[in-house]
Order: sequence, then structure tokens, then C-alpha cells
Amino acid sequence: MTLTTHTLIEIAMTNPANAEIARRLPALGINQCMLTAGCLFQAVWNQQSGRPAAWGIKDYDVFYFDEDESWDAENEVILGARELFHDLDVNIEIKNQARVHRWYEQRFGRSYPQLRSTKDGIDRYLIAGTCIGLDVVSGEVYAPYGLSDVEDGLLRINPLNHQPDLFARKAASYQARWPFLRLVEA
Repeated sequence: MTLTTHTLIEIAMTNPANAEIARRLPALGINQCMLTAGCLFQAVWNQQSGRPAAWGIKDYDVFYFDEDESWDAENEVILGARELFHDLDVNIEIKNQARVHRWYEQRFGRSYPQLRSTKDGIDRYLIAGTCIGLDVVSGEVYAPYGLSDVEDGLLRINPLNHQPDLFARKAASYQARWPFLRLVEA
């Protein structure tokens, strides 16, 4: 099977949590809303290893972009999402990409550029092939590095976010859950 955006969505939506989150998210009315990260690409790795689609998924990331960078504005969205998804037994992490630069250094000890869109946030994942997002309104998949690394089980450092120590930790975490994954030197 060749992994296309269509097959990625098909595989990811076999996870009932992904399907419900994607279905309900537009009700929040937030700008540039994307379901992103592990809940999408890990479903592919789970299929490749014969596991259920939701196996090993720690959280479900939702990115959006609102020029109001206040914590109060983001917290209002988080509370709205908590109400919207109250019946799902999963951890949903909602982050306004317009304000990541405000807290990133305190949390990770490194500066972070001010982002201009949700896609800018997806572009900065540590592992290039995992830069994937699903626009929940249009249904379009955003994958600036394509899908071949996910399909082939390759972990390559993202040239836009070259942090070898953080990359190594993230890659090791993935390899512990999906041992067939292989590191690729940049």
C-alpha cells in the first residue's frame, strides 16, 4: 500500500476518538483548526504492526491560531473543548499557535520563534515525517515533508527544528513503542 493523504485519513479515522474529535471540532469555531501529530501518524504505525488504531496514543493534539495571545482566550477554548468532548475518555491537548513563543522557553529551555499560522507550528515538530495535520473544516491534509517517512517507518530530524537531544528522546520514545522504526541521519 502507498500511503496517500486519502489512506492516511482512512487509517486515522479507524480510531473512534480521531473520528469523533474531527467531527466535533468545527463546533468550536476556532481559526485554522487542525487535528495533528501522533493521533494521525501513529495510527499508520499501529496498522503496520497489527495493533488497534488507538494503541499507544498518549494525547490528541489540536492546533489553532488566534491573534489574541492571552491565556484567558486560550483557556476559554480549552474549557469549550472540555465541554464538547466530555464523554470521550482521551487526553485532548489544544494549543493556540500564536502564543507558543510565550511559554516554550520556560518549558523547554530554548527560545521559539513567533508563529504566524497553525501550519507554522506543525512545521516545527522535531521529526520531519511527523509534521502532519488534518484541517477539520476542509478535510485537507497538511504534510510539508510528505508521507513516505511515516509509511517507511523512518525518523529523520526536522531541518526547521534542529535539536538533536530532543529529537533523540522523541525518537527513542517512538522506537520503544514501534521497534520497526529506523533513524535516518540528516
